Amino acid sequence: MLVALDQVGVKVFLADEKYFPVGHRGVYHTVSNNFFLNKTFMGRPHILMSVMRHEGWHAAQDCMAGTIDNSLIAIIKSEKEVPMIWQEIASNTYASQPGAIPWEKEAFWAGKTEGMTQAALESCARGTMWSDYEPTPKTREWLVENNYLDK
Repeated sequence: MLVALDQVGVKVFLADEKYFPVGHRGVYHTVSNNFFLNKTFMGRPHILMSVMRHEGWHAAQDCMAGTIDNSLIAIIKSEKEVPMIWQEIASNTYASQPGAIPWEKEAFWAGKTEGMTQAALESCARGTMWSDYEPTPKTREWLVENNYLDK
């Protein structure tokens, strides 16, 4: 996964827990294309992999929104495709930030699904994101309006 992240221009850093809200394990920054892992939690391999996949999925969402070099993210999978368990977990976790739920439910799913993030990042690196993953109607509309895709 680190190779795929490097290929799309995303760097991964360990950071002290003092830079994170209580309980946060990682964060992807869409402007710098970097993500930061809370080193307090990274000594446990299953958590490390889950957070790498989760934050890596946000990088793939960044790619879906036209290019990794922007400050936007777009959902990759239709909301109907996201298993209900991940929809419920995201809805409960982000109840105070409902606008984040569509992106987070995908990322929670990807965080626990081997190969899902890897495949999306490799697609981004190849430049085949929009043929490998059919953009949602609103994303397609935005990609066409901004000259990333033809009608």
